[in-house]
Amino acid sequence: MRVGATHARGEKQQAAAAGPGLGLQRVDKPPADALAAVGFIHDERADLRRRAVVLDRGSDLEVGQADHLSVEVGDDDPVAHDLQALEASRDVVWRGRIAELLQQAGDGHRVRRSSVPDRESHEGRVWAVLGEVLTAIVTPFKDDQSIDYDRFRELALHLVDHGSDGIVVAGTTGESPTLTDDERLELFRVAVDALHGRATVVAGTGTYSTAHSVRLTQEAHAIGVDGFLVVTPYYNKPPQRGIVEHFKTIADASDKPIVVYNIPARVVINIEPETIVQLAEIPSVRAVKQANDDLAQANRIVAETDLDLYAGDDNLLLRFLELGGVGVISVHAHIVGPQLEAMIRAYRDGDTATAERIELELAPSYELLQVQTNPIAIKAALNLIGQHVGGLRLPLVEANEGEVTRVRDCLERLGILSPAAV
Repeated sequence: MRVGATHARGEKQQAAAAGPGLGLQRVDKPPADALAAVGFIHDERADLRRRAVVLDRGSDLEVGQADHLSVEVGDDDPVAHDLQALEASRDVVWRGRIAELLQQAGDGHRVRRSSVPDRESHEGRVWAVLGEVLTAIVTPFKDDQSIDYDRFRELALHLVDHGSDGIVVAGTTGESPTLTDDERLELFRVAVDALHGRATVVAGTGTYSTAHSVRLTQEAHAIGVDGFLVVTPYYNKPPQRGIVEHFKTIADASDKPIVVYNIPARVVINIEPETIVQLAEIPSVRAVKQANDDLAQANRIVAETDLDLYAGDDNLLLRFLELGGVGVISVHAHIVGPQLEAMIRAYRDGDTATAERIELELAPSYELLQVQTNPIAIKAALNLIGQHVGGLRLPLVEANEGEVTRVRDCLERLGILSPAAV
């Protein structure tokens, strides 16, 4: 791969707005379309925030300025130095000054391939701090309701091999309300150990107690997760200014990226756009998972902040991409991960017809998620296709016979299961 300074932006971008940045591409695979193959990091956003970069095994980087003066960086060489800004005017881009290499050119090993969109708005934005397809992974249970950590490890690896850039551990889909702190932390450890830098691990550390959330965040940071999913405090219904203070306090516990989880259907409170603008001023708040179909609010997040916008409901993905979103924190990626990856790639490449076709083909999957409260339906689906994840902890219950029949029908229409013999 090659990293160098570049002034390349989209053809429609005004020349006055163009600025120097860093470009990333594979040396052994010259791009057919430079815009589709180069990830941009602009000098004004190139402050280093302790982002780990893991290089593909057996490959080197060349680091240089536009005049191609370069140095080679091997697999084990550091390519980021804490909190130092890149100065694009220097004669040499030192290997210790490469900032936030977020787009991977290759096979899924952390330096992400480009996803710079070819559209007029938000060209050159730094895309997807944590990845484009993040799967909110279920928590497998044994018959005695204890966590099956071996199955969790296997499922995490399966997801990364089938379209996921990362996993969200101990979120709603992972049944976080019924997990003990020790269980959460062990899930984080297993995920970090299993994926070992191949994909990101986002730890669900948000609760309705700020102090509890801080403690979980500190311990997850020590374990080595890549970021945190922090939900709006639920049940106690804080005012908007209380939400801001909640996130500020949690952010003091770690410098790793925080994804704000806005899900008013479950927590009653909506994080208003003005509040999200305030949250965006917290340095480690880097993204929003917006489980809210208010497209006007989503558009304001993109227009008024530099936060990565993730669709928090699977059926919103394409709409959010059109607004400038980076991807999805997904439930149905458990069963259709490659299709989501293909949809995003098609959209990034300007092939909206293919992206829309894939969305239509996924209609049975959206329907599956509506069969019963999440994660009841997706666990039933996984069990049906041989990814055994067990049951659920009360007060959630397993899908009944009628619900399993509906889930099976959806899987058959997706082509994942063969129709049952009559």
